This record gives sequence, structure tokens and C-alpha cells, in this order.
Amino acid sequence: MDLLGFGDLLLSGTWVTVKLALTSLVFGLILGLLGATAKLSRFWPARALATLYTTLIRGIPELLLVLTIYFGGSMILMAIAEQFGYTDYIEISAFAAGVAALSIAFGAYSTEVFRGAIQAIPKGQWESAQALGMTPLKTFFRIILPQVWRLALPGLGNLFQVLLKDTALVSVVGLNDLMRQAYVATGSTNQPFTFYMAAALIYLGLTVLSTGMTAWLERRANPADRRAAA
Repeated sequence: MDLLGFGDLLLSGTWVTVKLALTSLVFGLILGLLGATAKLSRFWPARALATLYTTLIRGIPELLLVLTIYFGGSMILMAIAEQFGYTDYIEISAFAAGVAALSIAFGAYSTEVFRGAIQAIPKGQWESAQALGMTPLKTFFRIILPQVWRLALPGLGNLFQVLLKDTALVSVVGLNDLMRQAYVATGSTNQPFTFYMAAALIYLGLTVLSTGMTAWLERRANPADRRAAA
């Protein structure tokens, strides 16, 4: 892919976009699972905190979240560092700010996906595991969680596609992702249609790949579907 000599630039931006999306996915899944368990907890402070988290984050545009973490995070770190006598300027990298913002946003939405999946599992399975002498923690990880993944996969797949496209928002704070590199190429060649169309096709290709991967994971998680496909 040459594209007037900027093909390698777009490929490097694509790699940054993929790394940003996958890293945010990992942390977002952890936050979502923690948020779901907190919402279903017997302790009201945990439920209140999880509800506040999902309500607040889902009500804030992702772009505003990126800007707040990128600029506000540096101010908070500098304020903390000054308490220990450190006066140099501290700047959060664009990649770290993007991961933090996208992970927090993905976690808020995936919390509801995980919560619905957990509630869909019959309570009798918890009771049966308890009757066998299993602790709640062991029951969750060995009995409940494998079924949660199977039920949550379709919703998580849709959320990941949204996350993949939201990575373009991080370009506003200087991350050299696909969108940023397309902008740079456009400024150098004055051919916006060529490079923005190329970026659109790359995003579309990544979305198709993620859709196929989600479908493959769903078949792996549902033995009945695998037998039917065979």
C-alpha cells in the first residue's frame, strides 16, 4: 500500500489503533466485571458506587472523557508530586490517556452486559454449588463465569466495535493513530478524499475482522452451535 508514499504511515497508525483498542478492551472487561459484581452485591455502598460509575460515565461523551483525563490527569499528578517536592512538569502520554478513557467508558457499558448475563443464570446453580461445599468465590469462577462469557459475548462484541471506532477520538490529543496519520497525510498532499477514504476502508476491515472473531468465539462457547455448523 503506497498511497503517494504515505502507505507505511497509515499502516503504522493502524497498528497503534489496534494496540489501543485491545489494551482498552482488556482493562474495560475487568472494570465491567467488577462493576457488575458490585451492582449485584449485597452491600449497598458497592451497589451505589457501581451505579454512580455507570450513570456518570454513560452520560459523558467519550471525547470529553479523553480530554479530561489527558489534561486533568497531568494537573492531578503534578499536584500530588508537588507534595513530595517534585516540581517538574508531568505529562500523561496520549496513549495512556486514551487507554484510561476508553477503558472507563467500555467498562461502564459492559457492566450492564455482564450484569444481565449473571442474572440470566439460574439461582439454583449457586445453591447447588453451595450444597456441594464450594465457596462463593470458587462458585463464581468455576461455575458462573464460564457461562457468563457465553451469554455476554454478543453484547461485548458489539461494544468492542464501538470501542474500535472510538479510538479515533484519541487523535485529538496527539496520538499517532490511524485517524491522526490520515490527517497528516491529508495536510501534506491536500488530498483529503484519498486518505480519509483509505482510513474508512481500514476501519471497515478491522470491524469485519472483529465481527468474524466474535462469531468464532460464540461458536466455540456454544457446543450446540458447533455441532449444527458441522
